[in-house]
Amino acid sequence: MSSHGERSPEAELGLLDATMIGMGAMIGAGIFVLTGLAAEIAGPAAILVFGLNGVVTAFTGLSYAELAAAIPKSGGGYAFVREVFDDLSSFLMGWMLWFAYMIAGALYALGFAPNFIELLHVYGLTAAPDEIGAVALPAVGVAVPPGLGLAFVAVLGLVSLNAASTAASGSIETIFTIIKVSILVVFVGFGVTATQFSTAEFQPLFPGEKTATAVLPAMGLTFIAFEGYDLITTVTEEVKNPRENIPKAIFVSLAVTVVVYLAVVTVAIGTLGAEGLADAGEAGIARAATSFMPTFPVVGNGGAVIVFGAVFSTLTALNAVVIASSRVAFSMGREGQLLPRIGRIHHRFGTPFFAILASAVVMLGSVALPTQSAGNMSSLFFLLSFVVVNGAVIKLRRERPDMRRPYEMPYYPIPPVLGIVLNLVLTGVLVVYLVGEDPLALGLSAAWVALGVVVYAALNRWRSAEESDRSGGRTRADADRDTEAAADAVPADSD
Repeated sequence: MSSHGERSPEAELGLLDATMIGMGAMIGAGIFVLTGLAAEIAGPAAILVFGLNGVVTAFTGLSYAELAAAIPKSGGGYAFVREVFDDLSSFLMGWMLWFAYMIAGALYALGFAPNFIELLHVYGLTAAPDEIGAVALPAVGVAVPPGLGLAFVAVLGLVSLNAASTAASGSIETIFTIIKVSILVVFVGFGVTATQFSTAEFQPLFPGEKTATAVLPAMGLTFIAFEGYDLITTVTEEVKNPRENIPKAIFVSLAVTVVVYLAVVTVAIGTLGAEGLADAGEAGIARAATSFMPTFPVVGNGGAVIVFGAVFSTLTALNAVVIASSRVAFSMGREGQLLPRIGRIHHRFGTPFFAILASAVVMLGSVALPTQSAGNMSSLFFLLSFVVVNGAVIKLRRERPDMRRPYEMPYYPIPPVLGIVLNLVLTGVLVVYLVGEDPLALGLSAAWVALGVVVYAALNRWRSAEESDRSGGRTRADADRDTEAAADAVPADSD
């Protein structure tokens, strides 16, 4: 830590904090909004959709755990790819991951807004979200939709917290995640004991026109629900004893998330039925809760409890991706693949201050993207990044077999090979879906990658010019010093 620009992040997060970052991102808005989508596509087999996505995710989770223990650097998948692939490949990996996290942040912020307004509506403090018009800002004379305004406030608030203190943002993540998981546990507890809960809703698993082939597209469209454990590896250098704690945090967060998802989906389908859950859409979990949960003092009925949980879910997921996106940007800046200032630790706060600000700017701009297209872009980039990370494990094993690996995955190379194959299958399914249903997402994805190539070339040219100038300056100075030294060495002429 010889200078402000060379400071390393301080290890202020424990195992619990790291685990909660992963769970905070995975058990986010997805559990509330994606269960209805899965039921619409796959029917009662939605439970298989979440279970199989958990299995697919686990293979890549093993790769992340091994790489994080062997390469204890912040930046997540980017840091691993940077270690084993060429300059352009690692840049594009970081570029995609950075954008995917920022898009996810925008989606979580937009998801927080209606849930927060609905929570206020439940207590009679505001009208329903769809009944509130734009709010005029007298200072600038512009009318802003309340949802957009609240999304901006949520992003700015959590960005400020993260910029000021890593420990504080980690503590908030832990507290909020414990609250929302507790709410879901209460939901499941009342659900499985409710009189209307029936396992008959799962018989048959594929009713009517539903077939087993419906599981694949449902998996592709809901896979983002399991994106989050990788966020743990973006803060590796800020976790105490990372070689041991990062793999533990990955496995615990994945295991708990899969159990929670399966339990919540089972209760939702068992009480509402797959058709009822699909019809309810994003409000499916809240509707199920209203049907069997009692009224609680102060909080209200079951629907209010779930809305309360949704507010915390979106906030924890948003906070997690603010942390993750900024650490990817910080790592890229430190490696010279973004502007150097982005790769510096703030001399006062000890946080990647400029990386957080840069991520916040793009995140706020992403709020303007169409919500569905933004979500599909994020899913596509995460699937591609998981393919590359699994490839990085194989490449590193071959090229550096004697490297210290505190954690080695079992049954290598089966997990990373299966991870590559299954993630590619889901990528193909998603691309086919996007071609027919959301070509805008494909176009925007290609545009972001193309912009990345342009930025990479521009940064390389800028660095070359800087190095040339410095080299030229040293050469001229050396020449001047040599001339002066030669002049001093010439003996004076004698008379």
